[in-house]
Amino acid sequence: MRVEDTPEAWDVVESKDRFAGRVVRVVTDTVRMPKDTVADRDYVVHPGSVAVLALDERDRVLLIRQYRHPTRQLLWELPAGLRDVEGEPLVTGAARELAEEAGYRAETWHTLVDLYTSPGMSNERIRVFLARGLSKIPDAENGFVHEHEEIDMPVEWVPLTDAVERALMGMIHNSPTVAGILAAYAASVEGFALLRPADAKEA
Repeated sequence: MRVEDTPEAWDVVESKDRFAGRVVRVVTDTVRMPKDTVADRDYVVHPGSVAVLALDERDRVLLIRQYRHPTRQLLWELPAGLRDVEGEPLVTGAARELAEEAGYRAETWHTLVDLYTSPGMSNERIRVFLARGLSKIPDAENGFVHEHEEIDMPVEWVPLTDAVERALMGMIHNSPTVAGILAAYAASVEGFALLRPADAKEA
């Protein structure tokens, strides 16, 4: 059997909306299972996200720290944001998040890794990009206004090998950040030659 995720849609007998918020919805689908049984499955409908592993010429990863209320923690993360502009290429959204949250732009972009954050309870998809050839955006050119959790969001540069160690030692918990760090480290073995282009199609 080929080890590759493939599209599959089981028959939905009934679907009920349970909650609708600013970003997400919660629904219950009654799904027809094997042997003609049915079962209810609750899940979160999410617009999806993008994240950016920015790697400088010294092989350091750009991390930001942000308060995440559901976890009641300050988490070290990659710059990231929602796919909330209809029709916008994913890499364009990622470049905007890198500029707004960290104040950097990049010359070179690749698709690093695609993941579902929690496929048993949400359809959220995240594409993590690798961004290199970085340059700081002058403050006068970056008109983004930080608010709410983003008001106090420090930026730190961490050597990639140290970031891997922190992820494996349980010091970094954000899922796309951990995935991005480990993927970047693995890809660096081949000099990033095996990475997909920034506009690679999602499965």
